Amino acid sequence: MHARFEAIGFEEHPLRQRLNNEFHARPPIPLTGPVLVSHLAFKHQGAASPGEKEHLSQLCQASVCKFIESSDTHLMLDAGSFRMRWELHTEFSSYTFFRPLTAGEPLNPDATAFDAVLPEWLAAIPGNLIVATHVELRPASEMTPESVTAGLSPTGRQMVAAQVADGSAWVFTDFMFDNGFSRFLVLDVNLTQRQAGRTVQRLVEIETYRMMSLLGLPVAKEVGRWLSGAEQQLADMMVHIGHARTPEDERAVLASLSTLAAEVEHSVARTTFRFGAARAYSGLVMQRIEELRETRISGFPTLNEFMLRRLLPAMNTCSAMARRQDDLSGRVARNSQLLRTRVDIELERQNQELLGQMNNRARLQLRLQETVEGLSVVAITYYGSQLVQYLAKGGKYLIPGLSPEIATAVSIPLIAILSLLGIKRMHKALAAEEHAQTTV
Repeated sequence: MHARFEAIGFEEHPLRQRLNNEFHARPPIPLTGPVLVSHLAFKHQGAASPGEKEHLSQLCQASVCKFIESSDTHLMLDAGSFRMRWELHTEFSSYTFFRPLTAGEPLNPDATAFDAVLPEWLAAIPGNLIVATHVELRPASEMTPESVTAGLSPTGRQMVAAQVADGSAWVFTDFMFDNGFSRFLVLDVNLTQRQAGRTVQRLVEIETYRMMSLLGLPVAKEVGRWLSGAEQQLADMMVHIGHARTPEDERAVLASLSTLAAEVEHSVARTTFRFGAARAYSGLVMQRIEELRETRISGFPTLNEFMLRRLLPAMNTCSAMARRQDDLSGRVARNSQLLRTRVDIELERQNQELLGQMNNRARLQLRLQETVEGLSVVAITYYGSQLVQYLAKGGKYLIPGLSPEIATAVSIPLIAILSLLGIKRMHKALAAEEHAQTTV
């Protein structure tokens, strides 16, 4: 932290300096033609290799290197015969080599800006090569735009050409591979050194992001073939739902729908990042082209027109496949919910029938209980009258005029009435208790 801030007592956010450095990271390298720029990009297999920085340090073991910039994700070094910039991105790492040329020096088709680098070191770069491009920067006084356009065959490759930076330079390319490299030719009319550096940086970024965005196209084609079968499978399931007549049929279709839903969600999870990355990369391509400030050259398509004709359809295919996946996922979810509703309704109907049967059984049990209660009154009366009879037989010795038979006969209705009143009182107490529990 700055000494003044420490004196005041400010508590600095731990990311403040890092965020500001990121804002100024990767500035364009000032260039003066003629110069050859060779750009390589390597796709990571999963996470970036942790040994990539160590591998970069081995580049300077055979010669003295001067490190101009260095951070965790960016490095710039000067090896004398060439300069190199390394950048670490989310999915790839890029290596850009700069080699100055002498005025009028013809380029061999196999020449690169990293000819002085050991082939063993190049072969050990982690990842798979996804981008390889050359940018040849020449002064317009050395190679005129007219000489370039005059040398183009009308029946040859389609050339993309435009004036950029408000007419300060001319750019030529065909986006085809020659000896494994795509090529750009930049003719400097009156670019400043920083303008030349920005122009070259935008061109290599256009090529890099173009290739990275196109990684989504094979995935989109694969998903498209799978989606056609999945959509037909869903349509067949809807027919089966309409023909389902038993709960077993509905449950079988529901199981198939659940399996299809799992497959759709797996496909969405597998391709969401790729399609999102393709959309982001294509947006960067169009942004970099816009920053070039192109001016049309008669008879040649501009970079923007070329991308609209070739890159945009591929990106539209990726977007269409992403939408089809989302639409299929929603349809499967809606149809699954519909079928679950039908199954739930059928289960509720079965539950209602079961409850009706249980109510009938309860009514029968109640009637049986009432019958049993009537028999209980009779049994209580019988046993009670027997007790009274025994008491009367024993009490006639104390009361000579007491007749056991009369006492027994008189006790029978009294015992029956008292037993019936006791049972009814018990019913009322149980009903009051049940009502109190249901109202709580």
